[in-house]
Amino acid sequence: MSSPGRSSCVVRFDVFEVDLRAGEVYKAGRKIKLQVLPFQALAMLLERPGEVVTRQEFEKRLWPGDTFVDFEHSLNTAIKKLRVALGDGKKKPRFVETLPKRGYRFIGKLEHTAPPSPQKPPAPSSWVGRCARLCADGKLSFALVSVDEEAAAEREKLEAASDDVGLSLLIASQKLLMVPDGTPVRILEIQQPDSRCQVRILEGEHYGKTAVVTLKQLAELS
Repeated sequence: MSSPGRSSCVVRFDVFEVDLRAGEVYKAGRKIKLQVLPFQALAMLLERPGEVVTRQEFEKRLWPGDTFVDFEHSLNTAIKKLRVALGDGKKKPRFVETLPKRGYRFIGKLEHTAPPSPQKPPAPSSWVGRCARLCADGKLSFALVSVDEEAAAEREKLEAASDDVGLSLLIASQKLLMVPDGTPVRILEIQQPDSRCQVRILEGEHYGKTAVVTLKQLAELS
């Protein structure tokens, strides 16, 4: 049987949702408290729903050989806390079944879902006419922008060759502009598929000038 707990970060059953990566459990959308060991025990059970996870397997995974602990008592306590969190019963279990002297088995019905994907940005064509802010690379206080397509192509060539002298000459000749990080710009045109766009600088020393930037140099579209 495959291991659904490993193929998906989020597993649902009944009114519960378990985020295996974050180590969190939600009941009807509300986060509930569950200590580390009970959560780890739950994660092991969710890896193999319908199968017996032996006490020896719990011991090997949760209490390595160099850990000195009363294993039997600790496992019993972890399962007890898990059942309390899930509102489950030992005699009439809905989720965690006990197999005396053998181990435990998850008997609930699972649903497997991927974590919510981030909202996709609007299509680039819809950005024309909108305002954004320039983003500097790394910890720089300014962004380097090209004045036109020719300068952008020359810049790419010099950067690929790690030619800092050539880049300095482009800056000196005003083909590359040093624009402070966060400067507002208006998007005039999107050039696909290379994701370049033409913008107009709306503030500062280069106010009113047009420049060519990449989409990754823009942030906080408004």
